[in-house]
Amino acid sequence: MTTMTEASVREFKMPDVGEGLTEAEILKWYVQVGDKVTDGQVVCEVETAKAAVELPIPYDGVVRELRFPEGTTVDVGMSIIAVDVSGGEVPAVAEPEVAAAPAAAVEEEAEPQKRQPVLVGYGVAASSTKRRPRKGPEVTVSAAAQAVQSELNGHGTAAPAPAPVKERPLAKPPVRKLAKDLGVDLATVTPSGPDGIITREDVHAAVAPAEPVTEAPTAPAVVPAPVPTYDTSRETRIPVKGVRKATAQAMIGSAFTAPHVTEFVTVDVTRTMKLVEELKQDKEFAGLRVNPLLLIAKAILVAIRRNPDINASWDEAAQEIVLKHYVNLGIAAATPRGLIVPNIKDAQSKTLPQLSEALGDLVTTAREGKTSPAAMQGGTITITNVGVFGVDTGTPILNPGESAILAVGAIKLQPWVHKGKIKPRQVTTLALSFDHRLVDGELGSKFLADVAAILEQPKRLLTWA
Repeated sequence: MTTMTEASVREFKMPDVGEGLTEAEILKWYVQVGDKVTDGQVVCEVETAKAAVELPIPYDGVVRELRFPEGTTVDVGMSIIAVDVSGGEVPAVAEPEVAAAPAAAVEEEAEPQKRQPVLVGYGVAASSTKRRPRKGPEVTVSAAAQAVQSELNGHGTAAPAPAPVKERPLAKPPVRKLAKDLGVDLATVTPSGPDGIITREDVHAAVAPAEPVTEAPTAPAVVPAPVPTYDTSRETRIPVKGVRKATAQAMIGSAFTAPHVTEFVTVDVTRTMKLVEELKQDKEFAGLRVNPLLLIAKAILVAIRRNPDINASWDEAAQEIVLKHYVNLGIAAATPRGLIVPNIKDAQSKTLPQLSEALGDLVTTAREGKTSPAAMQGGTITITNVGVFGVDTGTPILNPGESAILAVGAIKLQPWVHKGKIKPRQVTTLALSFDHRLVDGELGSKFLADVAAILEQPKRLLTWA
């Protein structure tokens, strides 16, 4: 059996699958140790604070080691899978000297080179990587490496070791960030970790040597599950992470940053419901999703055209109101992983059939859990349809960075005064929340009234558009 060298092992690191995200949870592995993989093959699915994403491997080889089990949250930049690219077969059990080294301790031989795109974010470095044992400030070639070099040279004795060279201090990405935050030069820190790796304790000691450091190391380790301190037969506790954690943080930030105002209007949408049924029979909409949400979305786009200042955002740093000349229409969607708000890009330029198609694709993708981070960025105004749950209305919280959000209540048959007589009509209640820093009561009221007027008389879609 051919012995695999470190140079034949490629480390695939957790990429930044969003904009500025620092971690992701491994949801599922699609490969196991010993499996052959090819360039572009999806090896795992991960969940970030924004979405679930499938990660393809960027080279051919045989899986040598999966660095983390499913359910583990991994920092961006840490190695998650090791692949032997030498063409040989991987042994059933990884070599002890490799398995014993934590994945986060792997250092690249040189500064990162240009990244190759994977699926989203950036990929791995173009060149291969290898581990280097480090015993001090200088690194020399080990006896094992000399033996390999000797074999390659075809001589019975090892080739002379190259002259010692200065190396970049070894430290994991979180430790490097800690050192940067504390203003510590890693070159001046004495390492205490295995193979000369600088630990968090070493960085803290460099700042205040006299103070004992009690913080636990961050190297990945298998620890037993904590013993519950509550009655498991009466309570279930669910860790807050991924999409739910990001949503909670965003809503807290929005609620305590933007001064919310909510206005309500109850409207007769009988004619809108009749138009929905007519469009379902229209050949132009064959195979497309046609429902009240489609006409509500179109009504919002027309109302924005009549009240363009509603489509804006607040720039706190510059103290400016930013008017948007495009509409990225967000649609709040409930998924098994939590509430997400993907948006339809440039919705203002779409025809009604195009808008219907975009809505259908958005909903299907969200239900399958395949919404990309890009699809949830850059929204300008949002619709949340609480009516599908039988709720009359609500006071929605603004999506961060947006000036308004419209909640649509349940459409119900109710007694209504129509043409001087009480008749059963299809009625709903709309609730508009807006940022009172840039949308005053007049603008908010005009916009909401326009949406209601269009839904009451949908022919206005033709005359106002």
